[in-house]
Amino acid sequence: MISFDEFQSRALARHGEDNLEARFPTVLPADELRKVTDDRCLAAMSKRVFAAGFRWAVIRAKWDTFEEAFEGFDPHIVAAYGESEIDSLAQDKRIVRNRPKIVSTINNARFVVQTADEHGSFASWLADWPATDTIGLWAAMKQGGDRLGGDTGAWFLRLIGRDTFRLSGDVVACLIEAGVVEKKPTGKRDLAATQEAFNQWAEESGMPMSHISVVLACSAGEVYER
Repeated sequence: MISFDEFQSRALARHGEDNLEARFPTVLPADELRKVTDDRCLAAMSKRVFAAGFRWAVIRAKWDTFEEAFEGFDPHIVAAYGESEIDSLAQDKRIVRNRPKIVSTINNARFVVQTADEHGSFASWLADWPATDTIGLWAAMKQGGDRLGGDTGAWFLRLIGRDTFRLSGDVVACLIEAGVVEKKPTGKRDLAATQEAFNQWAEESGMPMSHISVVLACSAGEVYER
């Protein structure tokens, strides 16, 4: 397998050290991640769900009124929403009026409440999940949540400050070049091989996996991977 140093050298040559490091997402240590409240977890989750397949600039511009419409994303309040609240939100101009994503937000509120009841808080669950099993965390979020599969779950983790890699096109190209996989990993064997590669590169470099992911993307030419 190609060493991480080779990809890093290529990324530095393309972008320079300062520009490369400026693209690194913030990664919170476990004790800081635990301080993230359940409402902020649901808000970040919902922001990424609504952004999927939509212009990010529009979601970002309207986010203050999203917060108003969803009552600060208090998961206990949102989890109790029924058909009347869904109908009201589906006509609320303060948000993007996408009914399936409104329903998804309610389902994810229930996921946050249930997880927090079992683990103390949703962020504590994230913080306690083994750093070497990102793939397993993705799978758990996809199973327990709504519309948190694919890249949305990884984007949510990035937004909340939990370390994660992403499988963008350029990252996948590097995985293929390194001989880790032959195509975008979707099956269990390829996903396990991807996790093993990132674990090895993390041990080799001492860097968070989100930063490794950015380095790989930038080594392949991608300008912005956050």
